[in-house]
Amino acid sequence: MAASLLRFFIIVFALAQGVVHAQTPLTIRGAGSSAAKHIYAAWADAFARAGGNPVEYASVGSSKGVAAIRARNVQFGASDVAPDKASLDKDGLVVVPTVVSGVVPFYNLPELKAHTLRLDADTLARIFMGKITRWNDPALVALNPGAPLPAADIRVVVRADGSGTTYNFTDYLSKVSPQWKTQYGAANSIKWFDGAIATPNSGGVVKAVQATPGAISYVDYTYALKDKLSGASMQNRAGLFVSPTIDSFRAALSASPWQSAGEFTQTLTDQPGAESWPITMGTFVLLPKVMDEATGIATLRFFTHAFMHGDELAQRANFVRLPDVVQAKAYRALAAITSPSGTPIAYASLGQ
Repeated sequence: MAASLLRFFIIVFALAQGVVHAQTPLTIRGAGSSAAKHIYAAWADAFARAGGNPVEYASVGSSKGVAAIRARNVQFGASDVAPDKASLDKDGLVVVPTVVSGVVPFYNLPELKAHTLRLDADTLARIFMGKITRWNDPALVALNPGAPLPAADIRVVVRADGSGTTYNFTDYLSKVSPQWKTQYGAANSIKWFDGAIATPNSGGVVKAVQATPGAISYVDYTYALKDKLSGASMQNRAGLFVSPTIDSFRAALSASPWQSAGEFTQTLTDQPGAESWPITMGTFVLLPKVMDEATGIATLRFFTHAFMHGDELAQRANFVRLPDVVQAKAYRALAAITSPSGTPIAYASLGQ
């Protein structure tokens, strides 16, 4: 390990233990990913109990979170998609991975109380293209033998706002469906087919599906748990049906370049492995490369405290912690943040 990184780990430990404090109390503000709001709420609660600064997080979607940090209206933006290096350099930002979760197709079918809907990649893509329109379509019947699928219309609910959850969902469909890739591709915002019900943010999607019998949509796993949603099982790349769980997200993570090489800019969708959930995703925060010292120290303390207690906090909030090799890269990114004078804030904070 390089000496500079070792020094930073020592500083991180001091920051996380509350040894170093900002001179003046201030509120740390973040905005972005609605999928990740539960982990930042858990981190904020733990940080406050440890004597840290208050943290306010606005769950407005990844696109608005990126816009907010670009405008420097918040101390950190949150996104479920890692911007490329050119974008980061242009905006003067660093990207830091935080935790791993998964996208869950979920539905409102009272008739299936005793059954879990099974989907494969092709069928899921055709539903969200508006090409499979009835719940008793032969493709769905073949995947769900014995299930009482109703002769009812499928009501497709989608995100109206720019969403990292949408990006990962469509990234998966682009990998597994050539037709989807050609017609839609992977993006935060999609021009959905006529008849799709568009609503903003994850909470809005959940409410719309709950209020609409025959509806289907997609949402982060934490919402599926919190709201006791009926999540589908998915056929993965190995040809096996798996359920969305912390273990199946961890299996996908373990099979990915995140684990093998610490390379976190690639998406986690459609990973190999018998137990891998096919729509696994990472989530990230974006921070300015240059921050005023007081704000930077408070913000750095928040994230280092979270990483130092990552196992417990991620598990409590139903996310998967980062592999050590990725977490080390996250620390390096935090170490690169400086004051306007060019002094690394992590080092300067030792004198506070």
